[in-house]
Amino acid sequence: MARTAANVLLKPHLNQNGLKREDIKRNGYHNKREKDGPVTCVASRQHKQESFEQAPMYVAVMTYLGFGIVTLFGYFRDFLRAVGIEKCHLAQEREEQKDFVPLYQDFENFYTRNLYMRVRDNWNRPICSLPGPVFDVMERVSDDYNWTFRFTGKTLYNVINMGSYNYLGFAENNTDFMKPVAEKTSQYGVGVCSTRQEIGNLDIHEELEQLVATFLGVESSMTFGMGFATNSMNIPALVGKGCLILSDEVNHTSLILGARLSGATIRVFKHNNMHSLEKLLREAVCSGQPRTHRPWKKILIMVEGIYSMEGSLVRLPEIIALKKKYKAYLFVDEAHSIGAVGPTGRGVTELFNVNPADVDVMMGTFTKSFGAAGGYIAGKKELVDYLRCQSHSAVYATSLSPPVTEQIIRAMKCIMGNNGSTEGIRRIRQLAENTKYFRARLKEMGFIIYGHEDSPVVPILLYMPGKVVAFAREMLERKVGVVVVGFPATPITEARARFCLSAAHTREMLNQVLHHMNEVGDLFCLKFSRRKHSSRPDLHDETGLEQSS
Repeated sequence: MARTAANVLLKPHLNQNGLKREDIKRNGYHNKREKDGPVTCVASRQHKQESFEQAPMYVAVMTYLGFGIVTLFGYFRDFLRAVGIEKCHLAQEREEQKDFVPLYQDFENFYTRNLYMRVRDNWNRPICSLPGPVFDVMERVSDDYNWTFRFTGKTLYNVINMGSYNYLGFAENNTDFMKPVAEKTSQYGVGVCSTRQEIGNLDIHEELEQLVATFLGVESSMTFGMGFATNSMNIPALVGKGCLILSDEVNHTSLILGARLSGATIRVFKHNNMHSLEKLLREAVCSGQPRTHRPWKKILIMVEGIYSMEGSLVRLPEIIALKKKYKAYLFVDEAHSIGAVGPTGRGVTELFNVNPADVDVMMGTFTKSFGAAGGYIAGKKELVDYLRCQSHSAVYATSLSPPVTEQIIRAMKCIMGNNGSTEGIRRIRQLAENTKYFRARLKEMGFIIYGHEDSPVVPILLYMPGKVVAFAREMLERKVGVVVVGFPATPITEARARFCLSAAHTREMLNQVLHHMNEVGDLFCLKFSRRKHSSRPDLHDETGLEQSS
């Protein structure tokens, strides 16, 4: 019965910042106001607002050379370990287990042993405060080249937080705002200790799901306790053997894992490239499944609203046009876009003024704009009813914690204005203002940044591994917390720092960060852009990309 209901929707397919303490609200929200394929007009304009400038050739050469030198020294250090000259601190197989299948593959651990360990101090830094617009970082040092750390007992106070996904500033400790959450904690406790299908279904869970459906403008929705599992555990319930998944090449790991677990055939199209997507769709419809050439049972296009490493926005109107043309289905992951874009924070469907009903599966998380945890799937009622019975995440996972549920409800009502205030809209507009200002200033300075001008995710390209490490350490010295990302999470020549803007950032905070960015950019020679700043939109020739393939 449940499977029949699902087919109603997914029918078989046919073929040292210097900030004063009084200027910031300690670890909370700052309350002061701050002064391509089928083409549509909206889609064309959106596409021109994205920037993916290529670095000069010498940068790529120096990046490869840097990795080559580090790799050579890595093999040399492995030789020293093998002959007993250098001690290896990494986990190794015991001598009595040498005839077993190894748990630790030597080749797989090469990067960890010789590259990551040298720079490990830039990640997993422990903070000891609320991750608001500023936070406190516990100081730690290493006496054995980052194999182990020890705390010094000192704390770096008021580090400007440029790495958390606190887009609307709801990760806060304002007593008035958090009062409803405290009351629900007193009423329901902290944990549910059961699944939704047993005795873990609370009235506030159903209230939240109705609110999410209303917020998104769809028939129904279902919530889950973990954002990652919302993708990885629900995709296998939607598609399986005999189905085809067309996935953007920079999709999140949760989407990739869900696709692999489903057993469906997976084909990858170039990032936001409509020619590449349409080519795969046409081939799938004309040729069908390999060997048998039978029609695919379903064709599912998987994309993200905002791509978390690129800062780019999905070309939603064009993808919808293609999915209708080829009778495919569309899965949109709005983990980073829901609440962060659109005039009223309703994500990319609102930003591009498309009908939410044109997106078959709407997915999002509460971990970013809502300052909570968990995720949701929304769409037609038949889809949601089917997932309640068939999704592993729905059947086996513990229900959302009551205080977390109330936090989501509180934040969503604030965004919708249901609490009788305009605070939600003010935060959305403040985020948009901060995003445009920060991006424009970085471009003026000469940094290469990726993504759409409306995206609060701002990747700054650093390229060379040594500069990535030096940048992160120097910025922390200046009391600016940043996130740096490199290979293998990014292409080997595109290591970057990822800044996440927040409505809680004041203009003074952003100016302080920009001041340090300007100085550090000159110090480490990070201003690689060859473009002169102008009001002319950046253009991106995807036809050339397709021909070059």
